[in-house]
Amino acid sequence: MAQVLTADHLSTVLPAQELVAPAHWHTVEFISDLHLDPAEPGTLDAWRRYLRSSRADAIFMLGDLFEVWVGDDTLDEPGSFEADAAASLQQAAAQRPLFFMVGNRDFLAGAAFLQRSGMTGLSDPTVLVLGERRILLSHGDALCLEDVDYQKFRALSRSAAWMQHTLGQPLAARRALGKAMRTESQLRKDSGAEYADVDLSATLQWMDATDTQWFIHGHTHRPADHALPANARGRPRTRIVLSDWHLDAHTHRAEVLRVDAQGWQRLPLETAVPRA
Repeated sequence: MAQVLTADHLSTVLPAQELVAPAHWHTVEFISDLHLDPAEPGTLDAWRRYLRSSRADAIFMLGDLFEVWVGDDTLDEPGSFEADAAASLQQAAAQRPLFFMVGNRDFLAGAAFLQRSGMTGLSDPTVLVLGERRILLSHGDALCLEDVDYQKFRALSRSAAWMQHTLGQPLAARRALGKAMRTESQLRKDSGAEYADVDLSATLQWMDATDTQWFIHGHTHRPADHALPANARGRPRTRIVLSDWHLDAHTHRAEVLRVDAQGWQRLPLETAVPRA
């Protein structure tokens, strides 16, 4: 039976990765939850414009870049949306490092996708060491412990056996499954259902275990800055929730989180990447 993570268990989950930023990095940017889909061309075009125009030293994409990813073999379909997206990423990766962490929608993105897109994959969670600052990065879904049904599915779907079985299905069947998942998600949004937020106790345990001052994540679609209790040494801590992007929907929103030596800024896309 798949194990559901609890706050006590999470305290033992340490990052599989620590990324030390090169000294020449002065500005890095973070985005998440774009849910790219050919059905939302406005968001897709804005993302491509952002990749072309950003002047950051590195860009971090923290999950749910795509509305759904049903396997890296989609990259080999002539003219596929996935292949086109990977080409856009590869062009951007030639200008600056791109980092990608899977989310709950695109966790089936694998090594072939990273290779074709020129990105570097990140474990969830990862610690970014930027100058003297230690920043914890996550998509965020693993910490939404109140959503018990999702945690059960997450534990099951990240297993090697489940992935092997799912990716062994014909691509047409997986595309149909992805379409059904999108429909179900939209029905849930339309119903006004509340989504779980990250668990505070588990968040603090992760930050204690990694000695981090900031926690940057997405997933919840609730962009905000949250002051957290100071650590044992009295150092202040902050949880920074990234914005989702929806430029074709009623909720017209897209932000870039920019981090430099002075701190962080939430920049509306129009400010981060002005139109020519």
